[in-house]
Amino acid sequence: MLVVDMTRAFVEAAYPLAAPETGWPCAEAIDRLLEVAREAGIPVIYTRGASTPFAAERGVWRNSRNIEEVMMRDPGAHEIVGPLAPRPGDHVLTKTKPSAFSGTHLAAILTYYGVDTLLITGMYTSGCVRATAVDAFSLNYQVLIPEPCVADKREISHKVSLFDLAASYADVVELHDAMEYLKRAPKPPGQGAEA
Repeated sequence: MLVVDMTRAFVEAAYPLAAPETGWPCAEAIDRLLEVAREAGIPVIYTRGASTPFAAERGVWRNSRNIEEVMMRDPGAHEIVGPLAPRPGDHVLTKTKPSAFSGTHLAAILTYYGVDTLLITGMYTSGCVRATAVDAFSLNYQVLIPEPCVADKREISHKVSLFDLAASYADVVELHDAMEYLKRAPKPPGQGAEA
């Protein structure tokens, strides 16, 4: 299970890039799914952004002034929101690009656990969730996206992205269906080997 960028910068109203009206309900749905995933022994992987003084590492974002304000000046912006805080044994990856695969060890972690299906949650549906889903599909993972567990600033961006993803790259499912899938999923062979 992958939790993409459920950080203060995207959920809490104090941040200019945040969408609290959709972010908090999304966080509540993810929390319910995390409970099932952990009970089933499914690995949980989080992504978050990073503060960096180097423009070459940040890249050329279209809203670069807001990105710099949020991502460089307040390291707290990259904290996972409280209700979803990672637990011991969870992986937390730092990224500077939309896809969770870009510049991270995500693929190596999934290979270690023998994962063939990736359940993707988080924010924004039209940005980092979509980029991650397309990359996962390109790497031959089955992709599941529980609709209540992803969110965006704009409803139209959310709906169009889900429509496009469902057409080619992912199975967009209801929260109940994702929970049932996790309950039936075999425990990955590498899970629990860290002790």
